[in-house]
Amino acid sequence: MIYGYARVSTLHQKKDGNSLSDQETKLLTAGAQEIITDSFTGTKMERPKFTKLLSKLQDGDTLIVTKLDRFARTAVEGGAIIKSLHERGVIIDIMNMGKADNTPMGKLMITMLLAFAEFERDMIVERTQTGKDIARAKGIRVDGRPKKYTIPQIDHAMELLSTGNSYTHVEQLTGISKSTLIREVRARKRNIVLSMAEG
Repeated sequence: MIYGYARVSTLHQKKDGNSLSDQETKLLTAGAQEIITDSFTGTKMERPKFTKLLSKLQDGDTLIVTKLDRFARTAVEGGAIIKSLHERGVIIDIMNMGKADNTPMGKLMITMLLAFAEFERDMIVERTQTGKDIARAKGIRVDGRPKKYTIPQIDHAMELLSTGNSYTHVEQLTGISKSTLIREVRARKRNIVLSMAEG
């Protein structure tokens, strides 16, 4: 039996020919008779569909993936899976590099490619974190939900509250939820108290 495995980090991944449909087309062209798809990040160890596929592979079966990083992102995990499949007589076909055979040279190539894939992922994470740190230093909000309302909108709502309007009425007038209004009032009171203490 020839199985194909396709994985994307998110269901919306479309770039670089890595969408599920792109991978499925390539796998079918390569002769896959059954294709299993996943939408889990490669760093996650628990992939129920992939685990189920691994358990059903038998001696003489072939597992096809379009790229090694679809298979695993850590050298340790990938190496362990490939070793286990080799021991069971499963043929592993990685389309962008060929058959992952059980020879010393084949093992070395797989180990190196997995290590590079892991290194690339770690570099992306590091660059992302550096970008966030720079943005935070500039006062740009990068974590959590973006603020839904502008400062002038919040200020206007605060003015309405200060003139005797109820939270419910201000919510109806501005569309800003009562809980958001209450949080803002408390935050402004805290800031006033802190300013007085510092003064």
